[in-house]
Amino acid sequence: MKFHPLIAFLLLVLLPLYVFVHVVADLNSDKQALLRFAAAVPHVRKLNWNAETPVCTSWVGITCNTNGTGVIAIRLPGIGLYGTIPAKTIGKLNDLRVLSLRSNDINGSLPSDIPSIPSLQFLFLQHNNLSSILFPTSLSPSLKVMDFSYNSISGTIPSLNLPRLKVLNFSYNNLSGSIPSSLNRFPSAFIGNPLLCGSPLRPCSTVSSPPSASPSIPQIVSQSRHTKSKNKLGTGSIVAIVVGSLAFVFLVLVVIFICCLKMKNSGSRGMLKSKISGVGKNEKPNDFGSGVQEAEKNKLFFFEGCSYNFDLEDLLKASAEVLGKGSNGTTYKAALEEGTQVVVKRLKEVAVGKKEFEQQMELVERVGRHPNVIPLRAYYYSKDEKLLVYNYMPAGSLFALLHGMQPIYLSPTMVGNRNSGRTPLDWELRMKIALGTARGIANIHTEGGGKCTHGNIKSSNVLLTDELEACVSDVGLAPLLNAPGTMSRTIGYRAPEVIETRKITQKSDVYSFGVLLLEMLTAKAPLQQSGHDDVVDLPRWVRSVVREEWTAEVFDVELLRYQTFQEEMVQMLQIGLACVAKTPDMRPTMDETVRMIEDIRQSESKNRTSSEAESNIQTP
Repeated sequence: MKFHPLIAFLLLVLLPLYVFVHVVADLNSDKQALLRFAAAVPHVRKLNWNAETPVCTSWVGITCNTNGTGVIAIRLPGIGLYGTIPAKTIGKLNDLRVLSLRSNDINGSLPSDIPSIPSLQFLFLQHNNLSSILFPTSLSPSLKVMDFSYNSISGTIPSLNLPRLKVLNFSYNNLSGSIPSSLNRFPSAFIGNPLLCGSPLRPCSTVSSPPSASPSIPQIVSQSRHTKSKNKLGTGSIVAIVVGSLAFVFLVLVVIFICCLKMKNSGSRGMLKSKISGVGKNEKPNDFGSGVQEAEKNKLFFFEGCSYNFDLEDLLKASAEVLGKGSNGTTYKAALEEGTQVVVKRLKEVAVGKKEFEQQMELVERVGRHPNVIPLRAYYYSKDEKLLVYNYMPAGSLFALLHGMQPIYLSPTMVGNRNSGRTPLDWELRMKIALGTARGIANIHTEGGGKCTHGNIKSSNVLLTDELEACVSDVGLAPLLNAPGTMSRTIGYRAPEVIETRKITQKSDVYSFGVLLLEMLTAKAPLQQSGHDDVVDLPRWVRSVVREEWTAEVFDVELLRYQTFQEEMVQMLQIGLACVAKTPDMRPTMDETVRMIEDIRQSESKNRTSSEAESNIQTP
């Protein structure tokens, strides 16, 4: 029989079409199931799930398989889910392998169609409020991890035959009865369930029944005989018992002393290791999250619109690297398991209560919506620990670029080129950073009815995006902290009146920005060593040089290569000196400073355009 050309044509055309329709139908089925789940289960953090956007590339917490035919993972920990999961929602996802809904407030019963999904391998539902699990007659044979710890699950555990199961956790629930023999290979899976018995816990036979009103006759006889036998003990036996008891007590004290000594030595070594290697990659400092209590691990507050998909437990388990220790606290880079990198700031010396702290965080979040301010993504508050979560900025800080610690990935074309230890910033980039920083501070001053201040402006608090846009960090922290403990560390940026009165104002922020501007122009630190023990601040040094009419000597030697922009450099120097005027009333506002820098930049752009046009005229 010959293969007809028409049949071949139909196979070539219709078979791919059939496969495409089948793929679209499968993904559409998953989408509808997820939309039903989102509609039925309330959530504090708004999900961006809607029927008009692609599931696999834009829905928060959703992962699809490589060919985009189905959803294989749902990860929504700590997003504020509450209520009951209905059947025929998540349970309809036939390709699902990972389900993580931990650290929410889900209650009621878990539908039986979820643990029976044939492809399901990992099920994380710990730290919720589930009251029961409707186990199906046949669980997924693919299950490798099931974690139901820290819920309110009551009842008995059925016999589960799961040969591939590697991790099981039913700890800290309200389970009762005996543990099935098929599960006694998980020794720590059942702790925190006082009504459970059987291996690996205590034998069920030892569970005592309620005592009767009076002991039975055999018990009375036994007690009487035991009393008589005790009365017959001789003097030698009593002495032996006393000596043995004293020896035992002495041995216990020795063991306790040795253990305490070891713990002390171990602690000392741990602290030393943290100090030595705290800035190394993948080193987790000993104090990272040390004030977080177990019962509070679900209290990481995310602001609306944040796309991060982790909870406090993830954060505390992440590998942490110390980025720096400043006047407001220690800053870490935390690398989470799924590849997300965030910055965590551990505040110290916080002097306000929870309500005032939360109100200030709301203000900080509003200020952070400006493109030149680092956005605050989440925070954690407890009596002993205050943590702030920000985006990670891999390009580093202005301080690092100015003083020789720029990130490796920045190419020489971005920041200039030189064979010494410091890679300089060119003039155009310095202007861009200066203007972005000024706009960020001006936005801070505008929020809250014009009463907001920063209070800690310095080059290490100006961070850079991948496009080298300036973003101001450490916003809104000054009102939370004990001011006397933070003043001395950034004295080079402090206005004279702040050093005297310790009162921060918007005009003192202007002074700090002026110092930062002079730092950008000179590439010198805010405090300069002059002579033996004499320390000269940067504004005083600049004034002395300008007064002697040596203005060119002020600028960073790398800027002298840009002869075309010398006039703009002098104008920027004048703005910096105006900002560091000794009297606050003589300083411009940040809005005025922004306008002055914008005028210079526009003038610079016109000059560049005209010079380029002149260079393009060819000689006849």
